[in-house]
Amino acid sequence: MAYSDENTENRILSENNVYLVPLYDKSRSNLRADCKKCFGLCCVSLYFSASEGFPIDKDPGDPCINLQSDFQCCVHRSLKERNLKGCITFDCFGAGQKVAQISFGGNDWRKVPEYSKQMYEVFLIMRQLHELLWYLTEALTLQPARGIHDALGSMLYETERLTHLSPDSLTELDVAVHRASVNSLLLKTSERVRAEARRGQG
Repeated sequence: MAYSDENTENRILSENNVYLVPLYDKSRSNLRADCKKCFGLCCVSLYFSASEGFPIDKDPGDPCINLQSDFQCCVHRSLKERNLKGCITFDCFGAGQKVAQISFGGNDWRKVPEYSKQMYEVFLIMRQLHELLWYLTEALTLQPARGIHDALGSMLYETERLTHLSPDSLTELDVAVHRASVNSLLLKTSERVRAEARRGQG
């Protein structure tokens, strides 16, 4: 998967030392879903409930009825009219294309069905990690948190590093433990932002 960051000092190698990727992208382009580079992972790996704004009730691992052979959604342009709020609001934070193009090297679950179960598991884990990357990137833009920017940057680096683990390593990762560490820093960020806001009101 190609990235446009030209600063090689601000990059990190994947676990297999193949992919050289940017660590900190202020535009967050790497944290935005790019469905054309994905294999419809959100449409197949997730549990769906029609009562929650999805097309049908569906078990994890079953493709959505609207997923086409090219992995695109045949009703994507009419989600609002169909009141498919679950589909509209879901955001993978760019995890889909990371799993499709980097974790599994462009091999999709239809061509290599023997990897499909692991691919779905990795997507769910990657989505959590990318959500944390989004929050950490946002925290680094907040001036009241400048005193802990080094700690936030280090946590961002570690989280990005985890996203480039192999599929086997990712499925063994205890995301809850890592999330707790990230949450601790985010709480400190929130405290600093609120404290500055109170000072401004005084």
